[in-house]
Amino acid sequence: MIADAELDPAAVEIGSFFPHSPDAVWRALTEPALLERWLMRSIGFAASVGTHFTFAVPSQPTAEIACEILTARPGEQLTLSWVDLRAEHPARWIVDWTIQPQGNGTRFLLTQTGFDIDDRRQRMARNALERGWKVTLSRLREVLDHLET
Repeated sequence: MIADAELDPAAVEIGSFFPHSPDAVWRALTEPALLERWLMRSIGFAASVGTHFTFAVPSQPTAEIACEILTARPGEQLTLSWVDLRAEHPARWIVDWTIQPQGNGTRFLLTQTGFDIDDRRQRMARNALERGWKVTLSRLREVLDHLET
């Protein structure tokens, strides 16, 4: 467990335990149909380094998040760059999903970095994204609970 004093205030770091295998969690992170159920619809997604794709943000009007796969280690880690194209001043963030077997399940760590917390907009975005990720990870849990292995 990471003590609060050790957390990076310029990053979103959320850990969870899922009573599901690392393979099931990996599937939920990398199969477009499953990814859409807990996060967003992807266009051009493939879990291989160098793949450029977009997430379609379900808003009015529809917006896009441009991404690139930076790391893809099956069953272990998926890292992507993340740029919200609807932002007035787009920032490039890095989102990292790390999975590790633990007991009869999987330890999952989400880390989003690249925030300039000296910038008021970036600090507000960081805090909003942390709240959003917590809701999103509860949807990931629901997807995993209904996933056939």
